[in-house]
Amino acid sequence: MIRQDALESLPVREALPGLAGALDAHGTSVLVAPPGTGKTTLVPLVLAGLWGAGPARRVLVAEPRRIAARAAARRMAWLLGERAGGSVGFTVRGERVVGPDTRVEVVTTGVLLQRLQRDQELAGVDVVMLDECHERHLDADTAAAFLWDVRETLRPGLRLVAASATTDAQGWARLLGDAPVVEARGTAHPVDVVWAPPPRAVRPPHGMRVDPALLTHVAAVVRRALAERDGDVLVFLPGVGEIARVAGLLGGLPGVDVLQVHGRAPAAVQDAVLSPGERRRVVLATSVAESSLTVPGVRVVVDSGLAREPRVDHARGLSALATVRASRAAGRQRAGRAGREAPGAVYRCWAEAEDGRLPSFPSPEIKVADLTAFALQAACWGDPDASGLALLDAPPGGAMAAARDVLAAIGAVRPDGRPTERGTRLTRLGLHPRLGRALMDAAPRVGPGLAAEVVALLSEEPPRDYGDDLTAALRAARRGGDGYAARWRTEVRRLRRAASEAGGTPGDAAEDGREASASAGGGSGAVPAAGAGAGAEERAAGVVVALAFPERVAREEGGSYLMTGGTRAEVGTASALRGTEWIAVAVADRPVGRGHARVLLGAAVDEDVARWAAGALAERREEVRWADGDVVARRVERLGAVELTARPLTDPDPSLVRAALLDGLRREGFGLLRWPAGADVLRQRLAFLRARRGAPWPDVSDEALHARVDEWLEPELSRARRRADLARIDAGQALGRLLPWASGDAARLDELAPERITVPSGSAIRIDWSDPERPVLAVKLQEMFGSQESPTVAGVPLLVHLLSPAGRPAAVTADLASFWREGYQQVRAELRGRYPRHPWPEDPTSAPPTRHTNTRLRR
Repeated sequence: MIRQDALESLPVREALPGLAGALDAHGTSVLVAPPGTGKTTLVPLVLAGLWGAGPARRVLVAEPRRIAARAAARRMAWLLGERAGGSVGFTVRGERVVGPDTRVEVVTTGVLLQRLQRDQELAGVDVVMLDECHERHLDADTAAAFLWDVRETLRPGLRLVAASATTDAQGWARLLGDAPVVEARGTAHPVDVVWAPPPRAVRPPHGMRVDPALLTHVAAVVRRALAERDGDVLVFLPGVGEIARVAGLLGGLPGVDVLQVHGRAPAAVQDAVLSPGERRRVVLATSVAESSLTVPGVRVVVDSGLAREPRVDHARGLSALATVRASRAAGRQRAGRAGREAPGAVYRCWAEAEDGRLPSFPSPEIKVADLTAFALQAACWGDPDASGLALLDAPPGGAMAAARDVLAAIGAVRPDGRPTERGTRLTRLGLHPRLGRALMDAAPRVGPGLAAEVVALLSEEPPRDYGDDLTAALRAARRGGDGYAARWRTEVRRLRRAASEAGGTPGDAAEDGREASASAGGGSGAVPAAGAGAGAEERAAGVVVALAFPERVAREEGGSYLMTGGTRAEVGTASALRGTEWIAVAVADRPVGRGHARVLLGAAVDEDVARWAAGALAERREEVRWADGDVVARRVERLGAVELTARPLTDPDPSLVRAALLDGLRREGFGLLRWPAGADVLRQRLAFLRARRGAPWPDVSDEALHARVDEWLEPELSRARRRADLARIDAGQALGRLLPWASGDAARLDELAPERITVPSGSAIRIDWSDPERPVLAVKLQEMFGSQESPTVAGVPLLVHLLSPAGRPAAVTADLASFWREGYQQVRAELRGRYPRHPWPEDPTSAPPTRHTNTRLRR
């Protein structure tokens, strides 16, 4: 029996006429409806003609998460008085519950993309509704672009609805051809905001890490909320690990059930969360409860202020979820959950002053995530660079280039970017292309069963208590009775079928796979079959991981592991992987304050597997470089960044030697050359003339000298073979080649920037040119008697350091005449008694200059 009262009470009803009119007139619409209004459950039933007076249609509803897809289908079936699989069904990865009479099918966006790749017209489908599009998941953005392309080119009658829980809908409206925006008003009640920051500062999130002190504070706030407010409490936390930790801290609450809801939770727990409870409840949830799920009975929300978003580190070759501060938009969504049924309250675990500094919206996945799967989807759609797709945000060029490199390495795309047959098959596996490649290439060698088991472990990271050794994790999953093990077994069955189908594909496809396997390192026959037994499991695990992540094959070096991609990683002190010479890293993260990555999941491999799986990174070459202060010439065999063998090279290529010597000069400076007396001074004099006169005087900065090395260090540089040869090159003689001989200005060097200058006493005093802005003349004060002006070079007054008879500084001046008038008498008074044998006339401007004592002068 249809539950009319429940259907008629949903606030989205008021928007249904406007939505129907928009679709009739334009074929597209953006529906904006707050969480809990019924947009996910009532709208598809009306569009399908299952409730109301509309015509019968087949409706496809795309949800971003499996848990949301199942929940939405079951809720709609309940409203119709049915079970899922009748008029309403669902399909998620590894599970399909539909029947011959199904008119509303709820799928994940990943399943929708696979269907579009197989059948671009979506034959038989009348309406597609993209739910929760405000979350900006990559699959949803991609599906929207493909659907718009289908509507524009193949099926103009296909109706499209983008459903959003936020009011930021104009971008989607433009994307769908200026689609009308239809808004549904919610029945939200007022929500009090309680700012509840931690009493002491906590460390900000880094990678997957959350400060335990913050989680302890969240648990304390939950206890406070239970004491101060009525109703169930919904707590938002970033991930499964944090949920488990807070659940442990809340143990023993009297009269309260603590439930955990996330993608890994068993179906029975998920169903319990979505139904009213007999006792008061604390529901610990990830962001899935922001808008995708409606939890009844909630009057209080406790918001940790954290979320998880995908991130990719191209420099390290690592991609994973990262803990970030939740956006203000997410905060509003979370707070709204407290006011859906009655007035409520939200306890925010941060200070009010911080709120304005939070990001306005979550980062679109296309801007921050690994784009390998997206790039393959675009290539198979016929638009390899995605330039023709209707996307809200263009994919970053660097991330797309990195994605294309991966796809080329696994043989999924051709040089022109178009997909190979192998690439097309990879899109149909429902896996990341890396894992799809591993499944297809490992199945013939380790067997479809073992390959499927290991890939299933990699497709959803196992719980941390399974350990970091993939073989041990495999055994734990086989005997496990938890929710993860159940999902793993379901996925294994699906992948076994897929592996068998992929391995048995005849003709061009099989040949395509063999060529790609060889080009990516998995040469046919290079690694023997795994055999049977425990050793086979270990070998299979290593083979699959190495095929999926060849740039993460790593060898132990000095207590850590160096990956072929250049990243260095460490394993835990108690890890079963410790001491293994070679490993393949499946999952790694970046701990706070550590220079190396940390291995979270990996498998042991041997050198044969490493060479085979990462064969595309293998190279043999003559390597001549500057290392440890000299030229090192070797014949090296490498696997990416990992050095396998090295032998001395007796007759290296002279051009490589020259390049190594230049690298040494850049690293250690031109001090490697011989700088005889006067060479440094010559460089300083030239620097002065360049600064004061400009061209044609040469720039002798390090940067300029490196740029003109061919002009001043040849032919000696090309004859050099080692550091000792550099030390024999006369730098002063070499610099002389840069003088402006052609213009004749070189002859004026001693005139414009002399090494020495003759002072009034007749002495030739050396000029200090170390500061090209202000050369210094250090001279005894008595030798400057009678001089009315400071000496100059190239029109620049020298900075005169006037010295005592003992050669110690007595005064510094750039204006000698002023010094005689204003400063000399004080110096005379201070030094005349100390140096009575030297002349100290009252009028230095009329006294004869001298470098002698009074006794010598009287002779």
